[in-house]
Amino acid sequence: MSLLGIGSAKIDLILDKEAYMPGEPVHGQFYIKGGTIDQRLKRIDCDLVAIDNTDGSEKVIDSKTILSSASILSDEMNQISFAFQLPESVRASTDRLTYRFDTRLAFNEGASSRDQDEIKIV
Repeated sequence: MSLLGIGSAKIDLILDKEAYMPGEPVHGQFYIKGGTIDQRLKRIDCDLVAIDNTDGSEKVIDSKTILSSASILSDEMNQISFAFQLPESVRASTDRLTYRFDTRLAFNEGASSRDQDEIKIV
């Protein structure tokens, strides 16, 4: 069932705050909750995505990958520190331009878990 994503571990990125300036570091925690079975973690991918709300287009600004071979036990809660340096070139958020972190938790076997977190650039 975990191959279909049923009972798989889940990931949630919790950031220290919601608004940032260009070039500022972003800090937070990945919280990983084990599913109904033990699973071996392969990697965590986190992309900073810019969304143009006028046409719905999305562009990946930068990515961070954490490779791992850790096991996530069923019903276990794990925490991994998150740090990301915003580029100096990011423009301020507007009604037309918004930003989010897209996070994917990949396993050796099983469907990946996903999370999205909006941030504001001021």
